[in-house]
Amino acid sequence: MGFFSKIKEGLTKTRDAMAATLGNVFSGFSELDDEFYDELEESMILADLGVETSTKAVERLRRAAKEQHIKKTEEAKNALKDILADMLNVGDLRLRLYTRPSVVLVIGVNGVGKTTTIGKLAKQMIDDGKKVLMCAGDTFRAAAADQLEIWANRTGADLVRQDEGADPASVVYDAIQAAKARNVDVILCDTAGRLHNKANLMNELNKISRIIDRELPFADKEVLLVLDGTTGQNGLIQAKQFKEIAGVTAIALTKLDGTAKGGIVIAVADALQIPVKFIGVGEKAEDLMPFNPREFVDALL
Repeated sequence: MGFFSKIKEGLTKTRDAMAATLGNVFSGFSELDDEFYDELEESMILADLGVETSTKAVERLRRAAKEQHIKKTEEAKNALKDILADMLNVGDLRLRLYTRPSVVLVIGVNGVGKTTTIGKLAKQMIDDGKKVLMCAGDTFRAAAADQLEIWANRTGADLVRQDEGADPASVVYDAIQAAKARNVDVILCDTAGRLHNKANLMNELNKISRIIDRELPFADKEVLLVLDGTTGQNGLIQAKQFKEIAGVTAIALTKLDGTAKGGIVIAVADALQIPVKFIGVGEKAEDLMPFNPREFVDALL
């Protein structure tokens, strides 16, 4: 199955939901009047693009229609695709990992698929010929290190872990020393995802970041926030909190194959101005896909 086909299939629920709302707007109007734009904005909000993003997109479409003398709804639909793809272009879409070792600090609340995302990334990187080390930095959840160990055995990645309840920063320190000694290309660090005490989580992530900056001052570092696409606007709230806490540089949106709320991808990228670099549209390692704004919008509409 081709890249575009896989995205299209993975977004079936979202596409069907949008076809039932947006599709009716584009097929139900013969001219671009105020009623058309109002209906379009409402449909986009229902598709989980959020009020702010939907309003902004419709305003841009109004301007484009005026400037480009767009009269037909099909032309308006193509112009909207261009606008949404542009709203998704908010930075480099690839992980910047050019040093040896580089670090990917993976953050997010429990249950969003952090550990699975790390496993899938490890598989892809190892297939690309990189040497990968996983760091079990979530020492508060009993199963987290065990899950990573399963992925390490499955992919051939190295793993550094300590006992449950150990200091996460200490595990990260050990992982960095191991990575230096073993000539590792990329360290993938899992972290705890408890958000009920923001101050504690902030302190923990800050401590981990300080260890990385001290031990690897010149290393490339990405802070990858994993969000569960099925949570819709709640995911956007989480993302805003983590942006404040951890200096997020990249986003992975998981479980998009199981939701009709895939429009949240556009809302997150636009509201946070942080690039979505991966989307998850299935269980297999290759179903965590590098994000392509244009192909995503084409698949969606």
